[in-house]
Amino acid sequence: MANLFSVKDKVVVITGGAGILGKGIAGHLAEEGAIIVILDRAVETGEKIVAEIEDKGGKACFFETDVLNKAVLEQNKKDILAKFNRIDALLNAAGGNMAGATIGPDSNIFDLQVDAFRKVVDLNLFGTVLPTMVFAQVMANQKVGAIVNFASEAALRPLTRVVGYGAAKAAIANLTKYLAGELAIKFGEGLRVNAIAPGFFLTDQNRALMTNPDGSYTPRAESVIAHTPFRRLGTPDELFGTIQYLISDASKFVTGTIAVVDGGFNAFSI
Repeated sequence: MANLFSVKDKVVVITGGAGILGKGIAGHLAEEGAIIVILDRAVETGEKIVAEIEDKGGKACFFETDVLNKAVLEQNKKDILAKFNRIDALLNAAGGNMAGATIGPDSNIFDLQVDAFRKVVDLNLFGTVLPTMVFAQVMANQKVGAIVNFASEAALRPLTRVVGYGAAKAAIANLTKYLAGELAIKFGEGLRVNAIAPGFFLTDQNRALMTNPDGSYTPRAESVIAHTPFRRLGTPDELFGTIQYLISDASKFVTGTIAVVDGGFNAFSI
């Protein structure tokens, strides 16, 4: 019987693939036999990840990109198709936050830096819309392909401080559901769009917010853990299985969903 969860020989494009989560996901999927295409601005880091994958016998390549520049993405598409002739999955992992789009304990909504808010929305939302417009066109022509967007716990309910990031990720959750219908109805059931909503994982982006210089948890991290039934933060490898499921035939009848991976945070109140 065929392995429903197999991703062997699937060409998987990962935007933001040089980030902490992207790197881990790329490594796992490569070990499972997928062909990995890392797209990122960080050339040195991206090429290093490719070398690490290839050293372990995997297949990968790197292309420098700008997820907010459609012309650059179109060139990425041409380069990928020239090398592999297809794109089977797109992981929209590019995103991030910036201090000016947050509201700390000593500030309020009137202190919000609108330019920073706009940049965060652009990076997270348009940084998902534009790659999808470019790479999903290949999938539409193939009549098959899976897209996984990166939402967040902040997309499911408002979290203090991260107003810009939360608004952008909530938009991605809505966009995911819209695209699921749009692509399937107009291009066939072979095109699927889902999202993953990670809970609280310790990454370079949130390390200063969640840990003190000595490595101990900040009050915010302690509050998160108190509201997480598993009583801990997540580790990047705990996303791998869900993502593999969403791009494999195991989820062949699954589209428009938001897969929550959060140790129970979203289900728990008091």
